[in-house]
Amino acid sequence: MRMRSRLWILPVLTALVAVAVALPALSQPSARPEGAAAAAGPGRGAAPRPEATDVVLAVHGGAGTALRREDTDARTEKAYRDGLADALRAGRKVLRDGGGSVAAVEAAVRSLEDNALFNAGKGAVFTEDAGHELDASVMRGSDLAAGAVAGVRHVRNPVSAARLVMERTPHVLLAGEGADDFAVRNGLPAVTQDYYWTQARWDSLMKAKERSRGGTSPSASGKSVDGRAVDGRAVDGKTVDDRAVGSEAVGESAMGTVGAVAVDRKHDLAAATSTGGMTNKMAGRVGDSPLVGAGTYAKNATVAASATGHGEVFIRGAATSTLSHLIEFGGRDVATAAHEVVHERLTRLGGTGGMIALGPDGVLAAPHSSEGMLYGYLTAGGEIVTKVFPDESRTGR
Repeated sequence: MRMRSRLWILPVLTALVAVAVALPALSQPSARPEGAAAAAGPGRGAAPRPEATDVVLAVHGGAGTALRREDTDARTEKAYRDGLADALRAGRKVLRDGGGSVAAVEAAVRSLEDNALFNAGKGAVFTEDAGHELDASVMRGSDLAAGAVAGVRHVRNPVSAARLVMERTPHVLLAGEGADDFAVRNGLPAVTQDYYWTQARWDSLMKAKERSRGGTSPSASGKSVDGRAVDGRAVDGKTVDDRAVGSEAVGESAMGTVGAVAVDRKHDLAAATSTGGMTNKMAGRVGDSPLVGAGTYAKNATVAASATGHGEVFIRGAATSTLSHLIEFGGRDVATAAHEVVHERLTRLGGTGGMIALGPDGVLAAPHSSEGMLYGYLTAGGEIVTKVFPDESRTGR
């Protein structure tokens, strides 16, 4: 009887052993079918991936409404790709000649500033009072030196003025008339406001003002536009003037801002950003582009980054310095950190945009929460890659 009364212990012990065996398995993440993470998309469980490796230079031409394959003719696509590629070639020449990363990003951004397709320099957008106020910054990763200009009105290449601030003054940021005067005193070419004028940007200003009044856009007055030209460049074998390739495409496709990041033979990082700002912005408004830690950042131990998007949100979120801190103090890799900043932190603040982020090992990330972003990169082997359509991006939305 005593033995029979204790037989109930056996099934209880069996059950306890089964639970003990199952507990480690229950503590592990649930298995998903192969490919499920990729289907989820960025921000929904997918592991962020680098855009490319072995990169020495990357550029962007702004984030915003995407160019669409079905709506973009071959001439317009070629103009954008050529613009990005020309900037990469300008930086490549500097690097091949033994120049440093700072000179490379300056050369790349200057090329974009001289191209009316992009919202910087020649193609800068209009302020609410139909003027142009430009911003730019440069940062050197080896010693965290930086220079910037804001609200300049007569500098042909603001990125060069920013570099001069870094190298020839004890300051980081010069603004307005003082920055214009400084640039002229240091030998940079000055231009009048009409240098920046393009039909595409004028049309965009007129549309913005009509929208603010709740109306529809009338035909804009001013210089004529035939939808074929790119700032004196040759398109389809013909020389064209400073009118724009598809004013609608130019005026609406990019949110603004151009930038470049580079790593040189000494493994020194650098970043530069330049912009005309936002169409119809208040006179005197300054965005993130000339602000170190918001639109631009470079530190040899972590990353070089240039941002584009809703500037106020990138300022409030300290976008590029946060990226660097996530890598340095949070143990993130470049792709994961850039994804977190763009897709999680900044979107929670209510803004969209993107950035190019280059690590000292040549790993490039190019996430964007906006519909599109224009960008390209150069590998150590000399390959130039440009991306203008959303389906070409590996780390987009």
